[in-house]
Amino acid sequence: MPLPTLEQIRIGIVGLGYVGLPLAVYMARHFPVVGYDVNARRVADLTENIDCTQEVSAQEFSAAKNLSYSSDPDALAPCNFLIVTVPTPVDETKTPDLSALVSASRAVGKSLRAGDVVVFESTVYPGATEEVCVPELERASGLRFNEDFFAGYSPERINPGDEKHRLPDIVKITSGSTPEVADLVDAVYAKVIAAGTRRAKSIRAAEAAKVIENIQRDVNIALVNELAMLFKELDLDTQEVLSLAGTKWNFHPYRPGLVGGHCIGVDPYYLTHKAESIGFHPEMILAGRRINDAMAGYVARDIVKTMRARGQSVEDARVLVMGFTFKENCPDTRNTKIADLVQALGGEVAEVSVYDPLAEPEVAMREYNVPVSNDLPVGPFDAVVLAVAHGEIVALGADRLKALLTDGGLIYDIKGIVPPELSGGRI
Repeated sequence: MPLPTLEQIRIGIVGLGYVGLPLAVYMARHFPVVGYDVNARRVADLTENIDCTQEVSAQEFSAAKNLSYSSDPDALAPCNFLIVTVPTPVDETKTPDLSALVSASRAVGKSLRAGDVVVFESTVYPGATEEVCVPELERASGLRFNEDFFAGYSPERINPGDEKHRLPDIVKITSGSTPEVADLVDAVYAKVIAAGTRRAKSIRAAEAAKVIENIQRDVNIALVNELAMLFKELDLDTQEVLSLAGTKWNFHPYRPGLVGGHCIGVDPYYLTHKAESIGFHPEMILAGRRINDAMAGYVARDIVKTMRARGQSVEDARVLVMGFTFKENCPDTRNTKIADLVQALGGEVAEVSVYDPLAEPEVAMREYNVPVSNDLPVGPFDAVVLAVAHGEIVALGADRLKALLTDGGLIYDIKGIVPPELSGGRI
């Protein structure tokens, strides 16, 4: 079955979140694009150029001349190059949850025609595209893989809230189910990726590359988190030690902290799931996850310990946690470890308030049962915890932060926002 030429490409993007929307906007500069999402409210907002993720600017919207949106899967029918960008989280048992990916594959399969190409960007374990997604495409379409339709994998590398590393500025890995498909997939992405593309020899290799990008960071952060806990016991300043070690040319700089989000805190479980399915039992990957998953509890205990050491009453204390999203300068609260920190603190102090200028309060309440305010609460508080380095929080400055405190109150700085002499505690 002949593939479409580059000039014949009509793109359909399934999932218009942090990954799919920027991709749709940039692809629409070169190809006709249909953006499909099951969330009708999201589609209605995007039709008005309203993006709650804050990932696409007004200028980027205006440059997307060939982009339309729909919550009707039938709108994908004219498309011959489908890109799936739906979330792939884990469930409560840390098992990969592929339900959105399976649903998307079924929706695409219903509109699939001979010669079409389906590319997946969602993070998965090696083999998932061909073992999970392709069979769903075959069942829904009645077509045969690599005879009637084809597949590819090009892992997303979107970094929410990062204004420097935009989609065109990040090297893109591409792959295809046949050499000819790999050529076409690479050519399509090369239209929008100014930083260049790197073609993998197989879909499985591309899947594996994606998942280990974040595992590497997870393990390194876990090491620094463990060192931070050790240095606390040794009465050493972790930040000073890391700064000193950083003077060596090949020392890799990582900072201790809470590791959440939709990638670093999730991807390790995808690879370990695949590893254990073939009888391989990873040790370092899971050890890093255990350390990072427990870090919010450790920080909560350290805040309480620091307050008591300063002679503060803990049981009737009011604490303000500043920041709730999983990282700075974006509204994304997926898998945020600040929720764990708030819960742990709530069991020790009288009151915990949460301020975040970017997080959506209704999402925080629905997903975590945590009240979050977009407006800075009125003090005084016995402790202020600097949990996320949003620009708005950093801009408050030391004087404004100190004005939120009672006499002798604690600033506990997780993110290195204030000078060390102003922080009564930090990791």
